[in-house]
Amino acid sequence: MMRTILLFVALVCGAFMYGQTQVSGVVVDQNNIPVPGANLLVEGTNEGAVTDFDGNFSLKTNVKPPFKLLVSSIGFSNTTVSVTSNNQKLKITLKEQQTQLDEIVISASRTPERLFESPVTVERFGLKEIKNTASADFYDGLENLKGVDINTNSLTFKAINTRGFATFANTRFMQLVDGMDNSTPALNFPIGNLVGMNEVDVQSVELLPGAASALYGANAFNGILFMRSKSPFDHTGISAYYKQGITSQDAAGDNTYRDLGIRVAHKFSDKFAAKVNFGWLKGTDWMAANYQGKPGTGANRDALGYDGYNVYGDEVSTNIRAASGGLGLVPDVVVSRTGYNERDLTDYNAESVKADWGLYFRPWANDFEIQYVGKVGTGTTIYQGTNRYNIDGFTQQQHKLELKNDNFFLRGYVVADSAGDSYDMVFTGININRSWKSDQQWFGEYIQTYVAQTLGGANDASAHAVARAVAETGRIQPGTPEFKAAFNKVISDPDFGTGSKFQDASKYYHADGNYNFSHLWDDIEVQVGGSYRRYSLNSFGTIYTDYDGNIDYTEFGAYTQLQKELELSDNIKLKLTGSIRYDKSEFFDGFLSPRISTGFTINNNHNIRGSFQTGFRNPTTQDLFIGLDAGRAILVGSAPENLDRYVRTYNVSASGQINYGQPATIEQSGGAAYNNSYTAASATAFAASENPADLQVANPGLVQPEKVTSYEIGYRGKLNKTTVDMSIYYNKYQDFISGELVLAPLYGQAGDNGLSIAAIANGDYKVYQTYNNSDADIDSYGGSIGISTKVLGNFDLSGNYTYTKQEFDQSKHPGFRTNFNTPEHKVKVGFGNTELFKNFGFNLAWRWSDTYYWQATFGDGTIPAYHTMDAQINYSLPKLKSTFKVGATNVLGEDYFTAIGTGYIGSMYYVSWTINNL
Repeated sequence: MMRTILLFVALVCGAFMYGQTQVSGVVVDQNNIPVPGANLLVEGTNEGAVTDFDGNFSLKTNVKPPFKLLVSSIGFSNTTVSVTSNNQKLKITLKEQQTQLDEIVISASRTPERLFESPVTVERFGLKEIKNTASADFYDGLENLKGVDINTNSLTFKAINTRGFATFANTRFMQLVDGMDNSTPALNFPIGNLVGMNEVDVQSVELLPGAASALYGANAFNGILFMRSKSPFDHTGISAYYKQGITSQDAAGDNTYRDLGIRVAHKFSDKFAAKVNFGWLKGTDWMAANYQGKPGTGANRDALGYDGYNVYGDEVSTNIRAASGGLGLVPDVVVSRTGYNERDLTDYNAESVKADWGLYFRPWANDFEIQYVGKVGTGTTIYQGTNRYNIDGFTQQQHKLELKNDNFFLRGYVVADSAGDSYDMVFTGININRSWKSDQQWFGEYIQTYVAQTLGGANDASAHAVARAVAETGRIQPGTPEFKAAFNKVISDPDFGTGSKFQDASKYYHADGNYNFSHLWDDIEVQVGGSYRRYSLNSFGTIYTDYDGNIDYTEFGAYTQLQKELELSDNIKLKLTGSIRYDKSEFFDGFLSPRISTGFTINNNHNIRGSFQTGFRNPTTQDLFIGLDAGRAILVGSAPENLDRYVRTYNVSASGQINYGQPATIEQSGGAAYNNSYTAASATAFAASENPADLQVANPGLVQPEKVTSYEIGYRGKLNKTTVDMSIYYNKYQDFISGELVLAPLYGQAGDNGLSIAAIANGDYKVYQTYNNSDADIDSYGGSIGISTKVLGNFDLSGNYTYTKQEFDQSKHPGFRTNFNTPEHKVKVGFGNTELFKNFGFNLAWRWSDTYYWQATFGDGTIPAYHTMDAQINYSLPKLKSTFKVGATNVLGEDYFTAIGTGYIGSMYYVSWTINNL
């Protein structure tokens, strides 16, 4: 009986194997060079294969000949070949695409479509661009796309933005990695690629500039960056790269730079595949050495009230006459304590360690897939917000479970972070100073010495010099054991009254889904979807006002989109798209975001598009719940329940006690910033004029969602070997969110024309940064044009120009800051050849930025115009499955900067070896 069963099984298996058709072969380009990673699909089925590094493939199918194979690869035109017999061997030649406009994008409409026909502007960065980028890595290479700004915070933290209105804390720009939001729960914005993607795992990058709330909800306001990774079903094997080089900067000199990554992926069967990635980068950060004094504090260190950009501890200052109780011998001047240079408070270590892994299950061996993805990354970098921060051992992890097929996805994920040993360098300097001598003692010694010197006949300058020298007696000097001990103690203390350490263990939970009904009917494509997010803030009271436990809140949204393509004639197609989304946060009223777009395609070579859309941005976690004394100002979020959570006790000046009967200390809550305050600009005017009429009551309203209405038209065209992509836009903002500096008197009520004015005059006030909406009319407009072509035979030449402009009357709103922070003009040019001769290519990328004004809480100032060039040459060895590259960024060697207070950007020189990167 058993023998019969085995015979039957053997016959069945033999019949099954006999019924299978096997096809093998190689895919090459027009120069007979293998094309790795090409996709082959049996027409009408989900069966297919992917070529290996040498372009070889082997495919088995139950379909009997004859049938057709659909062959595609990024950068090449699709082709179809016929299979006429079993065990047939094929050599398939793919032709290089004339343009990128034929490539497929997903971001614009949440459905695959040709870039040429997308209803809005989309920038794409694919495998070919990643391989040939002249930048040090793929993330930096995004800066060469038109309309894109990359502001360099530090070596490993770069902020991407489009169309203006951003600082390094760019909450108007979203970054998605395989559908997961890459913003940190604590900071509420993406931190570049510090804990992001591994270069050898990147499948494609798409960038959608401008508002996109109709499909992507809150915070899809200024643009979205989409990064997709490679599937282990399609890209198997081991891939790796290693880069070694130096960074070169005037301030820091030459320092070693290393970067490596490895990807391991395996397809166990048609039903199960897995992958794991690991990346490590280490270098020396761009040293910040801007010792110029901030406006109003003196240009250099000789100034009495000097407060240098990259000097910390000198933020502590006082009017010494007021501190002396109004003693006439003491001049009416502001004196600051002596600070420490930033280089004394950080080692400028730049490091990133990241890993991710994924399990992918296709239970029926078709397009339905269940996947679990985990990511964890830790890094050390410099971040500049209101102050400068050493982000040391910051960790972020993500875990995602997703169900998907070609028509739907449903995913849920959690993002959690930990601040590690991060600390505020400004408060580090302040509290090292205070650890050896209190402010009261230091200024007391200064005043006493100044008076004694003056009575002894010394002139003013000499009296001040001796007074500082006496007050500095015993100062802890950098490099000494005493300094190291004080430094370690301060950065380990989370109380900003005595320390500078950040603590955080915040997270958010997110779920979203989408269903595309296009497979059910042909007349019109309909999509529906939605999302839900719950924040759980936990900074232990160091960032937020979560002194007594986590702060939790939620938001959700739902949307639909209809898309219809009409063939008006043989040569003209019309594509209509309409979307609308409803979003609701538990703190605010719901909001509708519509988008309408249309596109005309003429002769398959010209496309004209137009769109109207709206966007909105919910106030961030910091806008709502921050409670942080940043030194220059106290940051207090404007959620109603947050106003009275931040409470501190302050000393009152002697004159306040004597003349106005005030107690020695007064307790003030953060709510005073919103209901008992003057504008900072008017207080400055009052200090100069001593005219109380100059004071203007602030009392800003509580923050509400920000809105934008955007209009855009564009054109894409293919003219022989030349492609053109251009667009213009106009944005109108409503309820623009920004910070406003206000002064809250410790006694009296703003506008009382009495006691509160005395409090301001006596220095009995606190400076707050509030979060609110402006009634200012703010508009922006601009445009960009990109042209790419072939010259001198097979050389690639591309260039783009971007114009960006805001309209805002600062004189009507002197205390309001838009943080536009982008040049009016930008020009970028690329020139290269992927096959100058066999296996050898090169690329050059030149960028020029116009002068612009940088505005942020850390500091304002003019950014001079600059230009920079990156270059690389590469050589492939197919036998070793390897590509070698020698490259340099900023080869012109002139250091430049993109924001006030950051380190100047120097040059990088490196060699790299990439193995088996399909």
